[in-house]
Formats: sequence, C-alpha cells, structure tokens
Amino acid sequence: MSTDDLSPVDSTTSQLKKEDYEDVSILRNGRRLGQEEVEEERSARSIEAVGKAQSEHHLQAQRTHSTARSTRSHHSYTDGYTHFGHEDEEKRDRSAVPAGDDVDPEKQYEVQFDGDADPLSPRNKSTFRKWLIVIIISASSLCVTCASALYTSTYQQMEKEFHISREVATLGLTTYVVGLGCGPMFLSPLSEFYGRRIVYICAFGMYFIWLIPCAVAQNIQTMLVVRFLDGLAGSAFLSVAGGTVGDMFPKEKLSAPMMIYTASPFVGPEVGPLIGGFINQFANWRWSFWVLVIWAGVQWVLILIFVPETYAPVLLRRKAVQLRKETGDERWQAPIEKMNKSVAKTVLWSCIRPFQLLFFEQMVLNLCLLSAILLGILYLFFGAFAVVFENNHHFNQWQTGLTFLGIFVGMVIGVSCDPIWRRNCRTSPLLMGYNGGAAHADDKAVDVRLVRNNNGVSEPEFRLPPTIL
Repeated sequence: MSTDDLSPVDSTTSQLKKEDYEDVSILRNGRRLGQEEVEEERSARSIEAVGKAQSEHHLQAQRTHSTARSTRSHHSYTDGYTHFGHEDEEKRDRSAVPAGDDVDPEKQYEVQFDGDADPLSPRNKSTFRKWLIVIIISASSLCVTCASALYTSTYQQMEKEFHISREVATLGLTTYVVGLGCGPMFLSPLSEFYGRRIVYICAFGMYFIWLIPCAVAQNIQTMLVVRFLDGLAGSAFLSVAGGTVGDMFPKEKLSAPMMIYTASPFVGPEVGPLIGGFINQFANWRWSFWVLVIWAGVQWVLILIFVPETYAPVLLRRKAVQLRKETGDERWQAPIEKMNKSVAKTVLWSCIRPFQLLFFEQMVLNLCLLSAILLGILYLFFGAFAVVFENNHHFNQWQTGLTFLGIFVGMVIGVSCDPIWRRNCRTSPLLMGYNGGAAHADDKAVDVRLVRNNNGVSEPEFRLPPTIL
C-alpha cells in the first residue's frame, strides 16, 4: 500500500516510523534516557502527532463542505458565456464540489447567480415582464425596418421639391440599408462589454435624433447622409435585440418569443409603404418622418422605463461589485472581470471576421447570396409596385400602399408555419439515443428521416428543407 492510499492519520503514523523519530530528544535535564524511556517518549510523540492529524483532517472536511455549498449558491443557468439547462446545472454543481486540497481559490470566489432564487437573473423574471420586453424590442425593430421602406412613399413629392431624378431619390433607401448592414459589426461587440441596455438607449436615442434632420432636410445631400446615420444607429435592434430574447427564455420556451422578434424585421418593409401611402396622399412628405419621430420617441421612453439589462456577464459584474462593497473582500470577481480582451481589438475582429466567413466558408457565402437575392427582390417591389399599379392601373398612393398587404400576409403565414414545422419534425427516439437520451432544442427543427438515414448524426444542412419550402 502506498502512502497516497493511506488516510491522513495512517499517513502521519507511517511518516513517523519512516523517519525513525529523528526529532525525539534523547536528553532530559542533561541525562541520557534509557531504552524504555526513549520508547515512552517516542510513543507520546506519536500519539500527539496522530491527534493533530485527526484535528486537521476534520477541519479540512468542514472547509470542503462549506466551499461546496458556497460554490453551488452562486451557480446559475449561465456562467456569462454559455447557457445551461436544468440538467446541465445539476451536472455543473456536482463537478464544482472540490475534494480535499483541490480547492481553486479563483472558482471559490467567482460570482454566479443563486439559481431560481436570484432576482438578478433575467430568467427569473415573471412571464408578463418577459413578454413585455419582447414586445417592446420587437416594436422597436419594426420601427427601424419600417423607416427603410416608408421612405419610398416620399419619392414623388421629394423629386419635385429637391429637383432630383428617381434614381437619386432611391439613394436614400440605399444609404439606409448600408447603415443597417454596417452597424452590427461594432454594436454587437460593444454590447458584450457594456451590456445590451446601454446600447439600446444610446443607439435608439441616436436613431430618434437622426430622424429629425430627415424631416427638416432642405436638400438631398442632407437626406442621404442622415439616412445612413439613421440606419447605422437603428441596426442595434437587428443584431443585439435577439440576444435579449435568448437571455430571458430557456431553450424549450424560446421558440414563440423568438418567432415574434424574428417576424418584426420582415414585416416592417411591408408596413412602411402601407403607412406612407396614406400620409403622402393626404399630407406633406415631411409628415412621413414626423410620424417616425413620434413612434421612435415613444419606443425610446418604453425602452428606458421597461427594458432592463439582461446580459448575464454584466449583471454578474454588478453583483460582484456589490459583494465586494458589502464584504470588503476584493477576491469576489465575475467571469467578465477576468477577461483580458481589448475593446478596440474585439471591435476590429468583429469587422474582419464576417468577411473571412464570407470568402472562406462556402455555406456562409451561399446563405448570404440567398438572403441578398430575397431582400433584393423585396426592395425591388417598392419601386416596381408604384410603376405597375399607378401607371397601368391608375392607383393612387394609398391604394398602392395597400398592395403590399399581400406580401405582409405571406410573411405572417411563413413565420406562423415555424411551430408547425417543429411539431412535425420532433426528434425521434433514435436521435435521442445518440444524444445520450436527451435531445437538444435545436434538433427539433431537423427532419427526423434525414437524421435516421445518416446513422443518427445531424448535419447543419438538414435544416434547409423549411428554407427551401
């Protein structure tokens, strides 16, 4: 039996025998001890060492139990970077219990949520509060995308006032869409450092402000520049807002709220011409932007009042600051505080990485081309509908706006089919067996037959059937 296999008490005794009690003095009051007295002295020293080892072992066991309880009390469904379900949380709790001297000081003072009892956790909010937040950010996203298409209803009056051609007027739509595409590259990484709420307030506040120059512009140059800035600021709700929905709902409940949020950017371009047709038929074109200013102002106030921070790393950082203030112990830290990432470098890589994926990943390139074609066709309708229905069928502006209801209904039906697809393509027992008996939420969107024919292995391409349909 090795020394490592012994208990702390046995190990101490073995060590005493091994050293042959070299530290035992053989002199007492200047007199050399006899053999029996030496044995008695050695025996007393051995009993004392064993008692000390037992005391230390008991103290270490108490510390281990206390550390494990403390570690579990700060665990949650997310560590700030990865989301966990209930089963994952239980596994993480069991693996976090330290044994003996293997206590990691950094993990011991790493701040986490207190599970279902922590009011700071975004997943512990009431269902009503969660859905209120989803509706507000979805309406904000709708406002942003609606502004892109509502602009097309102002062409006729704007061409006469600014003395420009239709091609030049269309540039205002182009610059806005370019802004929508550029904004996420730096707004998304900024939200990872400073949180989602501050990005919403600042970005949507700038979106609200840049709508005012659109309403009072005296030339096309001003319109083109502020339209780009408006799209740049409004893009936060096309990139960051989806993370808010994911922060609040677990995987098994994410489908419905994500469906509502995902539908808003696609419904906006159809609502824009519908609203703009009535405004420009009976009022000056500038009222198209004043209506957007009012709408954006209301949304900004709702965001300010009702949309809290939901990004877990930022919330844990706030909790760590509070713990350090209450306990005076500077060892309490959140995971985000241990990062050595530079904000500037992260933003730079966020601008580079999309182009790397675009040029070096064929699947990403093909999906981007598909999205570009679909959105290109959609935005072509804004000019084509006016030509077809006003010139050939003699529709006025509000009647032309109503023609976009067909696309609107099609979008709503398409989004509504997502739950039906998920219900008809649930994960089969075969796939559950390959996943260790527990299917992931993402697998529910996979065609079971494709997985079965591929020996139970799911591939990303298996999610293409609903796209093709």
